[in-house]
Amino acid sequence: MAVSADAAVVELLDSSNYEDWSVLVKTYLLAQDLWDVVEEDEEEEEEADDKFKAWRKKNATALHKIQISCGAEAFSLIRNTTSAKCAWDILAEEFNYNPKPNAAKHDPYQPFFAAVKLGDWRKAKEFLTRDPNAIRAIYSTGGTALHIATKFGHEHIVEELVQSMTPEDLEIVEDDNWTALHLAARLNLKMVECMVTKNKKLLGIADGSYGLTPILVGAQFDLWDIVRYLYSLTPIQDLMPENGPYGAGLVCMCLRAKQFDIAWELLQRCPRLVIAESPQGTSPIQVLADIPYAFPSGTQLKFWEKWIYDGIHIQHPPAIPDFHEKVYSLIYGVDQRNLIATFSDASGNDMLHLAGMLSPTEKLDRISGAALQMQRERQWFKEVESNVVLPSGVGAFNNKGMSPHQLFTQNHNKLKEEGEKWMKDTATSCTVVGALTITIMFAAAFTVPGGNNGGTGFPLFLDEKMFIVFIVSDAISLFSSTTSVLMFLGILTSRYAEDDFLKSLPTKMIIGLSTLFISIASMMVAFCSALFLMLHERLWIVIPIIFLASIPVTLFIWMQFPLLVEIFISTFELLVLLCTLRLDEGIENYIEFFYKDVVSGYKGLVWYIC
Repeated sequence: MAVSADAAVVELLDSSNYEDWSVLVKTYLLAQDLWDVVEEDEEEEEEADDKFKAWRKKNATALHKIQISCGAEAFSLIRNTTSAKCAWDILAEEFNYNPKPNAAKHDPYQPFFAAVKLGDWRKAKEFLTRDPNAIRAIYSTGGTALHIATKFGHEHIVEELVQSMTPEDLEIVEDDNWTALHLAARLNLKMVECMVTKNKKLLGIADGSYGLTPILVGAQFDLWDIVRYLYSLTPIQDLMPENGPYGAGLVCMCLRAKQFDIAWELLQRCPRLVIAESPQGTSPIQVLADIPYAFPSGTQLKFWEKWIYDGIHIQHPPAIPDFHEKVYSLIYGVDQRNLIATFSDASGNDMLHLAGMLSPTEKLDRISGAALQMQRERQWFKEVESNVVLPSGVGAFNNKGMSPHQLFTQNHNKLKEEGEKWMKDTATSCTVVGALTITIMFAAAFTVPGGNNGGTGFPLFLDEKMFIVFIVSDAISLFSSTTSVLMFLGILTSRYAEDDFLKSLPTKMIIGLSTLFISIASMMVAFCSALFLMLHERLWIVIPIIFLASIPVTLFIWMQFPLLVEIFISTFELLVLLCTLRLDEGIENYIEFFYKDVVSGYKGLVWYIC
């Protein structure tokens, strides 16, 4: 419902705003000399009495203002009410759920609070001149006038109030234990500077509900100018793990918002924060595991982008790229890894169970095609099975009675079906191309350029070097395309078991794509050599046509060669894991306290990451 232009409020009364609404309406009625009809009893009805007529007029005016300031629900309660006092009492009884038990019936500071809320510093200052104690008077929600001015963003009033308050006054909190600085940290840097300059102790006060300090509130609302200002003034000791979860909380929020400079500086100054718990119960290392897309090494790059990226020296926090594998490598590298490998979570899942769960979408998206995604998932499961988990753990069951292999099958069934479809679609398309190439090159072998000698039956250009090039390239194209078609037929008729995605299917795809590429390239060589034999005296025609003939080969390389390379690397390059993985220098520095915390009860770290 829209607010009437004559209403005394900016927001109609509903079930959530009675306290603010009542202040604004009461202030308006006081200003219009109508409040007395709400406080006093109803006049006895005497039509001829001028006093009654005056009261009736004021009552109707006050009642009308109350009515047009109500929402639909509130108005329905007083629709048939003819007395402003009755209407006011009905609304108070219905909507004033939490009146302060120690509050006076008529708060003498309400006009002061109302002036502050409306941004009227002149009236507020006049009230303070009469009663200086109003500066620290408690509003109905537990805060002071400074809280109100901060909420409504009145910078000039905030500055005036802070100047008149003592440092201790700034530490007064609302019912939810928020200081005025907490409120300012989500709104305005200028107000923050004003308060912190007055009292730096405010930086370390945390709210009672979520354990957030002002700097964490600023980070939560993505106000990084405020965060950087507060960080520059916050003592590093206040952010240490032993002094609370605030340092870890700041690192977590910075990582999620990609503000890596603050996070990296904090981790350098206090490496223990990487596994410390934030107010939300997570740690920076868990957040890092959730955001591989935030780093170029965790993002799919084109081949030329990879070259550029590899040539640039970028300082990353240790163990960020390929973090899952490095955590497992870290476990493999400690002396008592057998003990860690036996840990299980609340659901009875050990490491191999967790390796059998589907990877996060952002990690799978880094791999092209569902078949290669399935391959990488199976590689990961097999690697953990053979190198990390004890033989006795391979057949272990979780609380649902599922072994790791059963859990892997259940979680990857859809991905396996998508991988099968991807493989078959690719093989079908390539089979068509290969079959056409076979047909063309087989026919070309018996219809040689220049024709045959009618007497001997030998080709007329048999002694020409370019003819030898033509015959050899034609044969290579025919044999390679035939091989390609056979490989793709093998893919189409495969059983598509989980282990087939490891090497069998990718190897067939590699051979098929490679031989198809060779057949296309050699086919174009045969075409160009035949053309040169027939038009060698007209090079101005031959050279442009040869140039055009290279376009199909170039397009094939551009579109399919990166896929071929990716399949080859994924199949034959060792998985980045365990013995083949060289730990970063930064990881080596963390081994000691990582292991200590994992073994002493921080098991959830590994389970969450993996």
